[in-house]
Amino acid sequence: MERVPALDEPLKKSLGPATAKVMAEALDLHTVGDLLHHYPRRYAERGELTTLSDLPLDEHVTVVAQVADARVHTFNGAKGRGQRLEVTITDGSGRLQLVFFGKGVHKPHHDLLPGTRAMFSGKVSLFNRRLQLAHPAYELLRGDGDVAVDTWASALIPIYPATTKLESWKIAKAVDAVLPSAADAVDPLPPALREGRGLAELPDALRLIHRPRTKADVAAARERLKWDEAFVLQVALARRRHADTQLPAVPRRPAADGILTAFDAKLPFTLTDGQTKVSEEIFGDLATDHPMHRLLQGEVGSGKTMVALRAMLAVVDAGGQAAMLAPTEVLAQQHHRSVTEMMGELAEGGMLGGADKATKVVLLTGSMGAAARRQALLDLVTGEAGIVIGTHALIEDKVKFHDLGLVVVDEQHRFGVEQRDALRGKGKQPPHLLVMTATPIPRTVAMTVFGDLETSVLDQLPAGRSPIASHVVPAADKPHFLARAWERVREEVENGHQAYVVCPRIGDEEDEKKAAKRKPSAEDEAEKRPPLAVLDVAEKLARGPLAGLRVAVLHGRMHPDDKDDVMRRFAAGELDVLVATTVIEVGVNVPNATAMVIMDADRFGVSQLHQLRGRVGRGSAPGLCLLVTEMPEASPARQRLGAVASTLDGFELSRIDLEQRREGDVLGQAQSGVRSSLRVLAVIDDEEVIAAAREEATALVLADPGLEAHPGLRTALDALLSEEREEYLEKG
Repeated sequence: MERVPALDEPLKKSLGPATAKVMAEALDLHTVGDLLHHYPRRYAERGELTTLSDLPLDEHVTVVAQVADARVHTFNGAKGRGQRLEVTITDGSGRLQLVFFGKGVHKPHHDLLPGTRAMFSGKVSLFNRRLQLAHPAYELLRGDGDVAVDTWASALIPIYPATTKLESWKIAKAVDAVLPSAADAVDPLPPALREGRGLAELPDALRLIHRPRTKADVAAARERLKWDEAFVLQVALARRRHADTQLPAVPRRPAADGILTAFDAKLPFTLTDGQTKVSEEIFGDLATDHPMHRLLQGEVGSGKTMVALRAMLAVVDAGGQAAMLAPTEVLAQQHHRSVTEMMGELAEGGMLGGADKATKVVLLTGSMGAAARRQALLDLVTGEAGIVIGTHALIEDKVKFHDLGLVVVDEQHRFGVEQRDALRGKGKQPPHLLVMTATPIPRTVAMTVFGDLETSVLDQLPAGRSPIASHVVPAADKPHFLARAWERVREEVENGHQAYVVCPRIGDEEDEKKAAKRKPSAEDEAEKRPPLAVLDVAEKLARGPLAGLRVAVLHGRMHPDDKDDVMRRFAAGELDVLVATTVIEVGVNVPNATAMVIMDADRFGVSQLHQLRGRVGRGSAPGLCLLVTEMPEASPARQRLGAVASTLDGFELSRIDLEQRREGDVLGQAQSGVRSSLRVLAVIDDEEVIAAAREEATALVLADPGLEAHPGLRTALDALLSEEREEYLEKG
């Protein structure tokens, strides 16, 4: 089906090459359709002036205001006498100074007379402790028979997301030029759905969002356009789910008296109700003849690894092999250690002392020695190894399986879809897939980002897990609090426990080179120092407050053997304090570690802090997490840390995280389709629209998988998610 020609027309045909070039470079708008989907950010009203009282510093703004005063000052510059025009504008809520220099003085001096109203656009800067706009662009709103201004008199004035090179009203004029093409927009929503939900037609919605006369117009347009975004996205995901159900897979049912039964019999504890329920969902999926696609969300420490291991053993029972993909070597080694420990003699297949029903559990990472690697590859191709745990090394061409039945992906957000699919491609038929994440995901995000997966949630902690107390340590305001934090670490060690100290940076030469190249951000400027580094902090602690304790470091640039050695010694209790980067964030399990001090905690995201905190309190003794920061009490960073300290509920924290970061970041850069498509749909606020769109999309795709009866929808899918994008509509 051909795409709609009117909306596909390049902007240079409608607007001329110069404007089109700026639109392409500054706003990534290339066609008439792109511009029609560049919606106003907000609307100014002629009667109700926008507020000057809360202008953000260093941001590009557009304001509607009246000139209160305008004066020309003459001064002696380097080249003789110069002129500066200072204009004060007001909107009733506040005043703002505009300044023009040199040859740029004459036109505004003529235009901006006291009493004149105009739209002004520029970057807010600070001069002599007062906010100002230097050389702003402006558009007079005087009427004077100007038709465009007359129409503005009664209508809302759209304020577009703009840039220094392209002010909001220039975008508005460009939209005026292409708005008649909206009549040719092909509607992606099936008529029955649109009428059933009382939604405006697409050409009307586009016209109303750009040129509304009332707030009700804006609301109607936004409601309709939200549905477009949610529905087209959910159709793409529903088609993926449908295509997956058409794939063949080998059903994998555990043997009545196999390795899974033997494993369950030797467990020293009973599974939680949540673990039992989720396991049943997984076993149900594994028994079907199309591939399982399940997302397992579990709070930090809820026992996801146990659920995944039982799924892998069920597949081994059924004659297949299972592969677990971990994002880092530290985590792959940790999983390998904990799986072999949990299985005991059941992991010693083919070895002396191995149980009858045992299998082999092999590790495969990029840094393994040649001999060990060769043996692991051999064990996989012969089927000797029922379970393999590894990093990206599992994906390489050399790795061949005897019969791959299940792929478990740990911490899904660390992997691209290509990597996941490369591993799935190693099965004779598509293997079953279990994706795990310890980052709690609000329901709407799960429906949007992980929309092609069925979801299971583990929200119950296993018995015996201890509570974790969290406190913010304001090091700048109250230095004695930090001294007390180190005393607490010593007390934990004296009681036979261990501690982590986490820092944002490594502090080696490579780190310093990177830091030197990086431009300081506004926050860094405020901080006036780089983030604390593992190597520096470890040295200061070993010489100072933690002198006499066994302190070691762990970070991502150490040699893999050294990393493994440190982790092994820490797990064995041969070290007291581990000073590390976030390599310990996921999966590291040392039940004897009870305390964690996170330095520069404000440099980490909310979910990341929650993940890190989950490394303590994993045994019977209570956990303690201290969030050290130098940020002032009223800052957003401190409020964020306060939120983390106040709750252990990961779902609540992920909601806070989302609200602070906006969904663009959550959906992730890698989802090219999703990111560029969500303009009016807000993933948190529009839960009802997303849920309803998912239901409608699922029903429609089930009835018409090829969308034969819905050419408009097919066109929208092609435009929104080209073939390649639909493939990548995955987890960032």
